[in-house]
Amino acid sequence: MAPLDALLGWDEDTTAQAYAAFTRAFPMYAATSRDLARRADLTDSRLVVDLCGGAGATAEAILEHVPIDAQVISLDNAAAMQRVGRRTLVDPRLTWVTAPAEDLASHVPGAADAVVCNSAIWKTDVPQVFAAVHQVLRPGGRFVFNVGGGFAGVRHPDETNVRTGPSLNTLIRQVAARDHGYAPPPAAEPAPKLPLDTIADHLSVAGLTVLDTEVVAHHSTMAEKKAWLSIPVFARPDGDFTHTQRMDILDKAYALTTPDTPTVTSWLVVVAQRPRELR
Repeated sequence: MAPLDALLGWDEDTTAQAYAAFTRAFPMYAATSRDLARRADLTDSRLVVDLCGGAGATAEAILEHVPIDAQVISLDNAAAMQRVGRRTLVDPRLTWVTAPAEDLASHVPGAADAVVCNSAIWKTDVPQVFAAVHQVLRPGGRFVFNVGGGFAGVRHPDETNVRTGPSLNTLIRQVAARDHGYAPPPAAEPAPKLPLDTIADHLSVAGLTVLDTEVVAHHSTMAEKKAWLSIPVFARPDGDFTHTQRMDILDKAYALTTPDTPTVTSWLVVVAQRPRELR
């Protein structure tokens, strides 16, 4: 089952604090951030944008790659997430901008060497954001982002091969049905929200060229999955449950697993570029 869209709820302190605690305790966002920063080729960058930057996990990875005199702008529309980020990530090269991704061009001076977006592009108005990215990138500048496997309609072979029992999501639904009479919606395989061919079409219309794509796997454990599902915007199941009830269901479902059981999450990674100007 693909992760929830989580379009709402980010601008709440409880979510921001839980998300920041997760990024400190578990490697998923740090690992995916480092992967994107590496692909963005930031060694000689002067200006880099962390798009939908949240509490700064990706900005932190970017800052590790850019020169000492570079400028990094982390843009996100959730002030609560940025409040947490400002307390935990302090660097004179970093500027926080609270604004929607679609308004990127109104807040970035242009000639950016790279725009990086981790775990969020499918939550935006994609054609509008791609056009804004083209507007702020310098010729030859890179746009690097990833899309969750469920939204892109891709699965890394490792995700298929690593199966050691029912998923935590399945157990949550079973516990909710047993204890609360929960009736999940009919199981239907939704169409991918943002498959590669759609991404390529939107990039082309925006004037951006695909340089590389890759399906990668993030290896973790059931303990990390539980912590991720404890973040309010990701908590399950859907329906008329309080967060307290969802956490009780999660605890009972998790008790049926082994904490170090391996889990795999797939990601589609895309590297695009604003074409260089012809001489």
